[in-house]
Amino acid sequence: MTQTTLAQPELSAHQEAVQRAADRLVELGSAGVQFRVTRGENTFVVTSGVAELGTDRPVPEDGRFRVSCITKPFVSTVVLQLVAEGRIELDRSVESYLPGLLPYGDKITVRNLLQHTSGLYNYADSFQKPGDRFLRDRYKHYEPEDLIAIAAAKPLEFEPGTEFAYCNTNYFIIGLLIKKVTGRSHRDEIRERVLEPVGLTQTTLPGDDPEIPQPHARGYMRIGGRAEDVTLMNPSEAGCAGEIISTTADLDRFMVALFGGKLLGDAEFREMTTPLPAEMIKDLPMGIGYGLGLMKLQNDKDLDLWGHGAGIPGYATFMATTPDLGIRVQLSITLNADFGKEAEQAVIRGVNTAVCF
Repeated sequence: MTQTTLAQPELSAHQEAVQRAADRLVELGSAGVQFRVTRGENTFVVTSGVAELGTDRPVPEDGRFRVSCITKPFVSTVVLQLVAEGRIELDRSVESYLPGLLPYGDKITVRNLLQHTSGLYNYADSFQKPGDRFLRDRYKHYEPEDLIAIAAAKPLEFEPGTEFAYCNTNYFIIGLLIKKVTGRSHRDEIRERVLEPVGLTQTTLPGDDPEIPQPHARGYMRIGGRAEDVTLMNPSEAGCAGEIISTTADLDRFMVALFGGKLLGDAEFREMTTPLPAEMIKDLPMGIGYGLGLMKLQNDKDLDLWGHGAGIPGYATFMATTPDLGIRVQLSITLNADFGKEAEQAVIRGVNTAVCF
């Protein structure tokens, strides 16, 4: 009896190009890579590398990962919903909502926090000692007030509103603001206002839980010349600025809901997507403008492209969309080596391949 073999679907030239981009990232030190790309009605997913070093287990297409600073668009969405409800005003001072939190809180507005023009010191810079420091403190719990106090003890780095400097301290303060005006944590508000209405069932806010729900690829950090598994960590160090765990499919659903008008009114969405001038933006890969929790992104075809990038021990991630949702990309990278300039440029080329092919 002759056995019939089903023909495999032929890859498109676009998909092959994105596959090459994913493979290149693995060559440069990523353990695993996943791209999810949508153009019109067509969506494809490509993966490269492995889910765990020392195995041949493939990167799961539905795998969860730490989205890090992509948490910020979720937080900003909640704030702008509260703006629409008249419970927060973008141009009111931090001092008027959270008296005594900052010695210069009367100079900094909610808008300054959301768009990173506050001038605050980035508490995370005091933690940028990779390796042994991470291994020592990976399960440590951090209170938001303690991390904010690191910044509050330092002078402003510039007059609020005059410059842009990406700063995680800003969003920790936003977390306290959300709790002050709603009486509930940012986690509860994000779940009720964003995750549940949009059906983001694979997205979680873990708090102090060091685990990543299965399935997931493992993330690594190069420490002492070897790859250390850093998948497990207490994400309270990232908190309201970067604690979310999600999937590429859920990030895509979030962007579709956000840009499809299901989460914000027109006025609030305009606030979110009104960028700072490009000349204010420095040291932000692909960023040529920043709104309220979203970046305007440079690309090879000058598309109107919005999204966010992020990194946390073991993981790097990126998402972007055109306003009409016609072109969308989500990228998850599990790290294995220091993410240097060559790898950063490979990410940028990969995203351009995905959106500009």
